[in-house]
Amino acid sequence: MNAVAAELAFTLHASPAARGGRCLVAVHGISRNDAEIAEEFAPLADRYDSVLVVPRFDAHAFPDYQRLGRRGPAADRALQRLLDRLIAQGTIAPGKVFLFGHSGGAQFVHRFAMAHPARVARYVASAAGWYTLPDPELAFPFGIGACAERPDLAFRPEAFLAVPGQVLVGARDVRTGPSLRRSGTLDAAQGTTRLQRARHFVAAMEQAAAARGMAAPLRLATVADAAHRFSGLARRGGIVALAGAALFETQP
Repeated sequence: MNAVAAELAFTLHASPAARGGRCLVAVHGISRNDAEIAEEFAPLADRYDSVLVVPRFDAHAFPDYQRLGRRGPAADRALQRLLDRLIAQGTIAPGKVFLFGHSGGAQFVHRFAMAHPARVARYVASAAGWYTLPDPELAFPFGIGACAERPDLAFRPEAFLAVPGQVLVGARDVRTGPSLRRSGTLDAAQGTTRLQRARHFVAAMEQAAAARGMAAPLRLATVADAAHRFSGLARRGGIVALAGAALFETQP
């Protein structure tokens, strides 16, 4: 069913067995393909007895949702309000949620996990355009330093590095285009393709964890013979099944 919680629209899928249980949140990219995401992930939610929540970050209300919303409503707060409402209604269980996001949704998901680790059990970031690095010398969203637009955000590496996750990216996701943010500084820091940037982010998180005596929080998986489109990754690369295994089967 479709519903609205405050300003955030969403699609909910819950089998009778799953209602009131753990929650899987799947986040769309900038094409706002939330209907496709919901269709592909509904069988997965049933398989793992989870309630599926697919938010829709409207382009007008949430133009910067990938970076948690530095302009307009804060996207992370909107999702938290939605989850709190579903918990109060008994639709999902209290506790941590499982997150998946593709492209722009992957940007949102990994940043949400870094900003609100207490709410996240595991996460999968699929083919993000670029990443927030665990570097306090860089202002958010490039790093975890103070952000003038979102002074409320506070990042604790010891907390977010303890949240396990996986980064997925197509082995052929090496094209650049208008949807991939480019700048001299960003390219020099993270690489020029989504594949390079995924590798760099996972390595940076591993180094930050090692410096604190912690285990590496992320695993990197490249999807053979796949590029960037979610439809191709889902139908040829089996990305939905990969995400399910990473979220619900992989042991810490």
